[in-house]
Amino acid sequence: MSRLITYGTFDLFHHGHLRLLRRCSALASEIHVGVSTDAFNMEKGKRSVWGYSRRSREVLETGLVTSVFPERSFEQKPKDITRLGANLFIMGDDWKGQFDWLVPFCDVIYLPRTPNISTTLLKSKLNWTSNDSQCR
Repeated sequence: MSRLITYGTFDLFHHGHLRLLRRCSALASEIHVGVSTDAFNMEKGKRSVWGYSRRSREVLETGLVTSVFPERSFEQKPKDITRLGANLFIMGDDWKGQFDWLVPFCDVIYLPRTPNISTTLLKSKLNWTSNDSQCR
């Protein structure tokens, strides 16, 4: 049985997110998704439109994933991989090379991002700034 793990903020869930999860489901029988907590996003200098609860629920409701869990730090990844028995780690190619340090724990693959869509692009079209209130 193949088990895959991936991480993301998944804010303003869009077709790029859905495409990523569909590609993941083609690669593994179990898909485990770490969704960045609001606190971790703040540490990364990101601010979500939707809170963790809504973002994690939307990922789970796709029906494509086995489980969703909170991502609280970059350092938790090896423990998550071991805990879930993941043999494949997937991230978008905008992170290429950033997670190669996980190779001793599992295979690492960077998938091409969906062109012309990102949460950052959607936020800019909506004129949403980090000063705006977070929605729950």
